[in-house]
Amino acid sequence: MGSRIVIVEYEPEWVLLFEELRTFILPVVRDIIVSIEHVGSTSVPGLAAKPIIDIDVVVRTQEGVLSAIQGLASLGYVHEGDLGVSGREAFIPPSDVKWHHLYVCTYDNAEYKRHILFRDYLRSHPEEAKKYGELKLELAQKYVNDRIAYTEAKGQFVNRVLNRVINESTQG
Repeated sequence: MGSRIVIVEYEPEWVLLFEELRTFILPVVRDIIVSIEHVGSTSVPGLAAKPIIDIDVVVRTQEGVLSAIQGLASLGYVHEGDLGVSGREAFIPPSDVKWHHLYVCTYDNAEYKRHILFRDYLRSHPEEAKKYGELKLELAQKYVNDRIAYTEAKGQFVNRVLNRVINESTQG
């Protein structure tokens, strides 16, 4: 169980909000990052989503992760640890900044690679993004107060897409 799941239609403002957050974060990680990526459903044009921006700050090394943790703390972020996802550090944003999910990981982290593969696939396959959005809207109604069941149910779609992408890349 958990908080109520709310999925909304795509908002073009999400891109602008990501850019604002990126600009806020960049000064404290500029010297150590590979990239700052907008990931998750809000990063896919046209895709219905929970209205929360997901950001991956990507660094080269574990030393970079430690430096990012320190830098982000200077902005008011609270480090939460990996929350069960090895190699991906999570943060609570400062209270005066729009709520978002922020993670720091190395460029070779498996979860980061999954984020990028899935995002890029949906960006280049709008018909699949539409199916995913419809599924999420349906699941949010079905599991309105059960975040675990919602996540597991949509995970089947995500895993099916990722398996297809990985199989296509190894055959091509």
